[in-house]
Amino acid sequence: MRHDLNALVVFATVAEERSFRAAANRLGVTRSAVSQSIRRLEEALGTAVLRRTTRSVGLTEAGERLRGDIVPALAEMRAAIDNARGFGGAPRGLLRIAVSSIAESFLSGPLLAGFGRAFPDVQIDILVTDEEGDIVEMGFDAGVRLGEVIEQDMIAVSVSDYQHQLAVCSPAYLAERGRPEHPRDLVRHRCIGWRPAPHHPPYRWEFAEGRREFSVDVAPVITTNDMGLMIRMALSGAGITFGMADTFRGFLDRGELVAVLEEFSAPFAGFYLYYPTRRNVEPKLRALIDYVQRYRRGHAQDQRDAGSLKPEHPR
Repeated sequence: MRHDLNALVVFATVAEERSFRAAANRLGVTRSAVSQSIRRLEEALGTAVLRRTTRSVGLTEAGERLRGDIVPALAEMRAAIDNARGFGGAPRGLLRIAVSSIAESFLSGPLLAGFGRAFPDVQIDILVTDEEGDIVEMGFDAGVRLGEVIEQDMIAVSVSDYQHQLAVCSPAYLAERGRPEHPRDLVRHRCIGWRPAPHHPPYRWEFAEGRREFSVDVAPVITTNDMGLMIRMALSGAGITFGMADTFRGFLDRGELVAVLEEFSAPFAGFYLYYPTRRNVEPKLRALIDYVQRYRRGHAQDQRDAGSLKPEHPR
């Protein structure tokens, strides 16, 4: 049996878009051509790979397995072709990145704005998400996460300094309820918690005392997956919330929020841009990797010039 590699590309696109029409638009062909490719593929395989209804397109069990097997190989082939096409030329194309909502150093604006100006032919598509998943299977070129949750088979490039988390509240809440002296006191306070999705438990607040690290299972009166809402509730005096110090920096500097339990905050490895261990890295992704590394070196030099550079490894 001759294998139709084009049909596999069509199938992978339909599987990602979950729509024949969207796949056709992305591939620049007619919907009929997409349907015919899928029909030929299913005839060659002797089984259905897609489950169609009038409203949606899903994958059969065979389709799920086929997609899992071919997506990494197709990514390798695209990278090799783009490398050959882009050799000696400017990086171009769509760069898809899945980024943690708390990666403030990456999402704050200057880094991405600078990259966009340096590489105007690269279009950046960012999904801000805290759901963990296989970036290759989901069709992303790279991701940005805390280093401690990145899979070991990924290549990772630092995009932030060491991080630490803070518990914060409004001055009004502090005046009304008093300052907790130890993390165990949080059980007597109103807490605003975070979780990445409804099926996840609220995030445990992590602290350190001396060399001992521990977490506190607070009982939030408000729980959400939106850090912006957590900050707004804290500003309104609803309680104490917890998150990355960088996220709260501006509010702390303006006195709108106050840090508590700072002496129990310990530094840890920060955020990393990560991507699969491919032999051929696409020019658009290589451009971002190199830009991030230059940006980080420039940021470090700015801190040295200002006399405020912290040790790279505080521990």
